[in-house]
Amino acid sequence: MLKKGRANLGLLLVAIALFSCNAVKKVGEDEYLLTENEILIDSVKTKDPIIKNLISQKPNSNILGYPLRLNLYNLAKDNPDSLYHAWLNKKPKRKERLTKFLSAKQVERLGNSFLVTGYNDFLKNTGEAPVVIDTSKARKSAERLAAYYATKGYFNATAQYTIAPSKKEKRASISYKATLRKPYFIDSLDTKIATAELDSIYRKNIDSSKVRAKQQFDLEKFNKERERLTTLYRNSGIYNFQESSINFDIIRDTIKGNDDQKMDITLNVNNPRSNNDSITAKPYKVHRFNKINIYPDYSYDTDIDKLDTIQHENYTIYFKDKLKYSPKALTDAIFFEKDSVYRDLDYIRTNRQVTNLNTFRYPNIELTPIDTLGLLDADVYLAARPKYSLDASFELTRSNIQQLGIGFGGSVITRNVFGGAETLSLSARGSIGFLDSDISNESISSELGGDINLTFPRIWFPFNTEKVIPYYMLPQTRLSVGTSFQNNIGLDRQSLNSVLSYSWSPTTLKKHNIELLNIEFVRNTDVKDFFNVYNNTYDRLDEIANLYQDPNEYPELASAFETFDSEIDSLRLIIPKGTEDFIDTVTTQGFDITQDNLETVRSIQERKDRLTSNNLIFTTNYTFSQNNRENLTDNTFYSFRALIESAGNLLSLTENIIPFEQNENDQGLVFGVPYSQYIKGELDYIKHWELNPDNVVAFRGFVGLAVPYGNANSIPFVRSYFAGGSNDNRAWNVYSLGPGKTDDVNDFNEANFKIGLNLEYRFPILGDIKGALFADAGNIWNVFDNVTDPDAQFNGISSLGDMALGSGFGLRYDLSYFVIRLDLGFKTYNPALDYSDRWFTDFNLGEAVWNIGINYPF
Repeated sequence: MLKKGRANLGLLLVAIALFSCNAVKKVGEDEYLLTENEILIDSVKTKDPIIKNLISQKPNSNILGYPLRLNLYNLAKDNPDSLYHAWLNKKPKRKERLTKFLSAKQVERLGNSFLVTGYNDFLKNTGEAPVVIDTSKARKSAERLAAYYATKGYFNATAQYTIAPSKKEKRASISYKATLRKPYFIDSLDTKIATAELDSIYRKNIDSSKVRAKQQFDLEKFNKERERLTTLYRNSGIYNFQESSINFDIIRDTIKGNDDQKMDITLNVNNPRSNNDSITAKPYKVHRFNKINIYPDYSYDTDIDKLDTIQHENYTIYFKDKLKYSPKALTDAIFFEKDSVYRDLDYIRTNRQVTNLNTFRYPNIELTPIDTLGLLDADVYLAARPKYSLDASFELTRSNIQQLGIGFGGSVITRNVFGGAETLSLSARGSIGFLDSDISNESISSELGGDINLTFPRIWFPFNTEKVIPYYMLPQTRLSVGTSFQNNIGLDRQSLNSVLSYSWSPTTLKKHNIELLNIEFVRNTDVKDFFNVYNNTYDRLDEIANLYQDPNEYPELASAFETFDSEIDSLRLIIPKGTEDFIDTVTTQGFDITQDNLETVRSIQERKDRLTSNNLIFTTNYTFSQNNRENLTDNTFYSFRALIESAGNLLSLTENIIPFEQNENDQGLVFGVPYSQYIKGELDYIKHWELNPDNVVAFRGFVGLAVPYGNANSIPFVRSYFAGGSNDNRAWNVYSLGPGKTDDVNDFNEANFKIGLNLEYRFPILGDIKGALFADAGNIWNVFDNVTDPDAQFNGISSLGDMALGSGFGLRYDLSYFVIRLDLGFKTYNPALDYSDRWFTDFNLGEAVWNIGINYPF
């Protein structure tokens, strides 16, 4: 079998090699297929993507060195219609027979069918025509190289190209060589600024100038200086300043000769001109606000003359009949102030905060100069959103647990609930999920839930926080109460959750979120079904119970078993009575059981108690996130998230004042439930690098640790970590990896410490179909909790040797609004095996894991 497999692989490699030899099939006799561009700058090879993009002709794309799209294109016939007619008329009676079988019209149409021409069009559209060297394009590319370096001060730079034919037929590379010579430097920088006010603003901010004397000439810095000055003036009261008013006079110093290449620069800031571009208009002037008018509930047919007005903190608010909004809520969203200078920054912040209120549509702001003294009137027109709105949703999801999830929901939104632009949302949701058979005995999960959310566009707190968190940071306070009923993996449960949170964004990149109170109560509703759900745990217990089946020797356990297979006299523990009786009996003092088996039974009992116990999780947490991604097409960005969470401390302080009821384990109880107490921290970092517009490298690093203490010796199941699955280590199924070097001991393996590292290279294949190569490393461990198995514990640096490594490849199909992905992961390094067998032992299709996902994993 092995020899046959090797032979097939050899034939496949030969076929690929033969196919590759056909790459120049459609390259003419006197033409060359471009194989490589080499760029030398002063004899030094460069791979700078900016420089490479100056070259207009690039070699055909490839996948791991193989030009797939080129070879697909070469498979297409050049004249399929002519070939069809030649075939049709090759034999005298062929056309006649086809005409009798079909019809003359259908025979003619057959020449335009997919079988004749359609598949050729498909191959051409999917494939990629050979890039044949065009000397005119090569010459223009060399000229662009020289022109680019001229913008960097190398005015005497030259560039040329040479074509180097390859030993292979009809193939050649191009070498571009640029000679830069000595650059030009700025000798002096003078200014010619039209007004004293403009000049004063420039002088006060001259330290931030992008263009300075003694610098090498760089056109990019001149453009950045124009942008800087435009922004500076528009944030210093010059509300109508235009970038076109800025230009530079550049004079090369030719008297001193080429050995001292210098230039004199004059910065010109001119006054605006009128439309006919011949008569000088009014000079630029610093403007201050005279009057600020706010028009809530404005529409195109509003008669302003018939509106009532009120004054609030130097703002004039216009309304009809009755003002529906708190004056403070309106004025807090406007960042223009009477007698202050105009700033573009305030204009932008006003737009953002009005939108953040979720009560008005995007505002319309009109600025009107009222005289020659530099005064402005600002009119802010606000069009209200509907008071009530209905929203329905339907979505398809894919997770580490669900093969497919169908979600549906609806909500009723009420705006401006108390007159301060508050938003109240009442929502209901439901979902049905089709579970992975490797994860659960159940095939379908379901959930029903509802939430009440109240959002305030400010920090709702007993103390004034405006100085610390001003309104331009888009502050929000959210109060929510929700409940859900889940028929899910594990035990069915009901949860009740209440949150009081604050969020604000100092910049468009950064966001802070504090959940001052996050209270979650989890009640397991099917506790007696534990051993039916957790089959691995039951099998471990039943294996030990097999040693005590003899009713004559152990009469106290006789009622714990039922007949499983009468032919071989096999017995099984009865669920739930038999399992409970067996655990209670063998863990009592004096029962004749080995120490190892006793520890295993006690471990099973502890796990059962933890997973079936109801949880009261009373937490406070803080999350900081930063993301510099500009839009969905931005492939060079990073995101960072840090979380710190504390649970149970407030209840612990309360218990010191008002003693709580205690259970047999001396745990404090609230409403009969022991409250959780732990501290948790997480760091999550994602970085993308764009190698070119179609090739991206993505990295993710995650570290999370939750440490129980005080009233708890373990982390609640709903707040613990797991490994494996389509968004984690894709060579293992979800919940099947770890902890540590254990080998899938439990049905749902989880722990309180996790490290995850992912690296993925994404590249195009055909059209909207993308490919990916990935490597996933990481694991989960138990640390500082009640798990005593040394194989599951993290014991310092040495435990990093138990990090699993999975690698593989995948396909992605881009549907614009979401991506469907299919990944195949192989166990490259399996820490559950012996040290000598960890590398590549399970690296085969039999142990590989298929993952279907929606959108990219990170």
